[in-house]
Amino acid sequence: MNHHYLAYMYRLRYITRWSLMRNVMKENVAEHSFHVAMLTHTLCTIANEVFGRQVPTDRLVTLALFHDVTEVFTGDIPTPVKHQNPDILRSFREIEHVAAERLMGMVPEPLKDVYEPLIAGHQHAEDPELRRYVKAADLLDAYLKCVSELSAGNHEFSIAKRQTEAAIAAMNMPELDYFLEHLAPSFEKTLDELAEE
Repeated sequence: MNHHYLAYMYRLRYITRWSLMRNVMKENVAEHSFHVAMLTHTLCTIANEVFGRQVPTDRLVTLALFHDVTEVFTGDIPTPVKHQNPDILRSFREIEHVAAERLMGMVPEPLKDVYEPLIAGHQHAEDPELRRYVKAADLLDAYLKCVSELSAGNHEFSIAKRQTEAAIAAMNMPELDYFLEHLAPSFEKTLDELAEE
């Protein structure tokens, strides 16, 4: 029997993000997942090295890599649509659950114990305090997308940037503050400006 799980994972590169917005730079879910995994690693490293925490970096990076895998079936539903009202959000969560079950049905039986908590991660009892790092990285990626688009002259992302900044501030995480102070400003620079420093 063929198991199509990874073939579907590779199709995340065909799922476009920010579909309701005019984009200077197109982005897909595979790229986004990679960026969120990298940002999760950075936030965990800041937590451990700067703030003396003991965050399980490897575990959270793995969760980040898989955080949007169900979108291979659902597509990327824009946040304003998903969160328009509780009924839409509840329906979307049910669709996500069905998508996760479908994806799990494609994983070979000996691998299921490893992949089930990753594919259906938000439905499992992973420590919510730890999952905040993945959520924070997801928000940071949205923020950096907004910064990049605005730097390219695309004002379509002005309101999204303000909303994302408010969501980041509401998380009240010193790791995010550290990132925004020390790492985020580079994203507003051109390649020539980066090379000059």
